[in-house]
Amino acid sequence: MVQMVKFPGTTTNNLVDQTEVTHKNLFIFTAAFMNFAVVLWLAIYWIMGLSFSANVPLAYQLISVISLAYYFKTKNFETFKFVQLSLFLFAPFVMQWSLGSSVTSSGVTLWALLAPIGALVVGSWRTSIPWFFAYIVLTLVSGVFDYFLGTGNDSGVPMKTIGVFFAMNFAVMSSLIFLLIRHFIIELDKLKNQLTDQRNLLEEEQVKSEQLLLNILPGGIAKRMQTTQGLIADKHDDVTVMFADLVNFTQLIEALSPEQMLALLNTIFTGFDELAEKYSLEKIKTVGDAYMVAGGLSQNKVDYTSDITSLAYEMRDFVANHPDLAKFKLALHIGIATGSAVAGVIGSKRFIYDMWGETVNLAHLFAKDESATGIIRVDKTTYNRVRLFYLFEQPVTIAVKGKGDVVAYHLTSKLG
Repeated sequence: MVQMVKFPGTTTNNLVDQTEVTHKNLFIFTAAFMNFAVVLWLAIYWIMGLSFSANVPLAYQLISVISLAYYFKTKNFETFKFVQLSLFLFAPFVMQWSLGSSVTSSGVTLWALLAPIGALVVGSWRTSIPWFFAYIVLTLVSGVFDYFLGTGNDSGVPMKTIGVFFAMNFAVMSSLIFLLIRHFIIELDKLKNQLTDQRNLLEEEQVKSEQLLLNILPGGIAKRMQTTQGLIADKHDDVTVMFADLVNFTQLIEALSPEQMLALLNTIFTGFDELAEKYSLEKIKTVGDAYMVAGGLSQNKVDYTSDITSLAYEMRDFVANHPDLAKFKLALHIGIATGSAVAGVIGSKRFIYDMWGETVNLAHLFAKDESATGIIRVDKTTYNRVRLFYLFEQPVTIAVKGKGDVVAYHLTSKLG
């Protein structure tokens, strides 16, 4: 039901985008490197006294450069990728056939492996399969041609030259494959580290989010909010509800600046929160200068009525004796009632946990009684549960609209 807050920083989508850009740049670099490699290989052949037709290398370079220029102008990477992969795949085999065989060409077709590897780098494992299949087919076909048609001496290339280029082709391709694998391992480690950082950040935000829920909702309700879909509403057959209303606070506001007023309320309600936490009672809400707390919402607490009464007594003393509050001569009207009530969460974005029922209304009514200052007024059910621990004045009868006469008791002090 509850959506956890979004964490800041780099998202997983950003990481994927960054990886794709890196792979594209790597592919472009490989395409440029291949143009350089073609020239270098021809130069080495010529230095060793061998000359071949430059048609295939020149055609390769021309097509490659045109595709590079086309990409930089149009940013059409798919077309550029297809052209380059085709060059990677077919050019080495054409070179081999022009030189005679896989032996006389010193295994130049090994370079064609760049096609499926390149497709894997800038595509996916699925898109690389056709390129790898084509590479295998061309390799097998070349092997068949070598077996039936090749002589090993048809190009006049000395064996020592063949050996040198075999070593160069295998060394360079092995290096490229190793560097690509190394690159992917490094990128994978970076991605893992970034995801770990994001997970840690998400966990921190999760804790903050849960703490925020705990600040506005009871602990059990906050956990249910994270796992339960739909409304959360509970019928409680027996709870004790207390309202504490600050006396004459409205008049005091007129004499205070906004900052002073908020500082005063913060001192009062923070103190009330600490006292409620001391007795493991649930703060329900604050409304203006009124504070609502309840006991009995948790199944593992049985003496909540006594604890609510003790809390009321300590809250009254807190307001009267706190050094930062005493000068304002504040007091409380406190109302306590015990009985059934409904509790639940309302709202879809700004959650509010609240309680409803006659018990809640009665406690609220008692707290609004202005017949005496600093009183703690309780109903008969509450009185019967705590009368052995507190002194009470004689009961009074209050007419309650829709309910008739209700007996109320004024708590004065603790016994003993």
